[in-house]
Amino acid sequence: MEFLIGEKLKQLRAEKKLSIAKLSSMSDVSTGLISQIERDLVVPSVTSLWRLSKALDVSIGYFFDETEPQENQMIIRKDAHQTIVMHHESSFYKLLHPNRPDRLLDMTIVTLKSGYTYDKKTLVHDGQECGYVLQGTLTVFLNGKDYILNPGDSIYFDSTLPHKYINNGDEDCVSIWAMTPKFF
Repeated sequence: MEFLIGEKLKQLRAEKKLSIAKLSSMSDVSTGLISQIERDLVVPSVTSLWRLSKALDVSIGYFFDETEPQENQMIIRKDAHQTIVMHHESSFYKLLHPNRPDRLLDMTIVTLKSGYTYDKKTLVHDGQECGYVLQGTLTVFLNGKDYILNPGDSIYFDSTLPHKYINNGDEDCVSIWAMTPKFF
């Protein structure tokens, strides 16, 4: 299921009394893209949405239909995981963590369709990431260098290094990721 985040973005921007141009300079997301997102003409990349979220001082989860956090939730059954679909169904993020306010990290299964990249721009943020490839091939562009990961390979790095994920392979890439601080 895709989410129409435009209305929420426009409403939050208005509440914070920000012009599109000001939000653009705060988030490093172009004014044209912000305008298109607000009119639900495009679905932003996770990176663009993360940049907008940080500039607006909300979590990415603000833009999705979140269930109320449950303090004692520990188990999510196999058919109950929230899945975020982005880039016109080119990438899927299955959230393996409960929606708890005391959560310190995110765990996700990321499916990146063949020929797609996580985002055109690299991402830099506080924290650390660890990924493990289950299927396909994943290229991690990290600090100016490509690292090619095959099934069974893992990578661990400081998220303050510029990074992005690319699937140059002929099949979908499925990987598991742990990230701090929480991203979603």
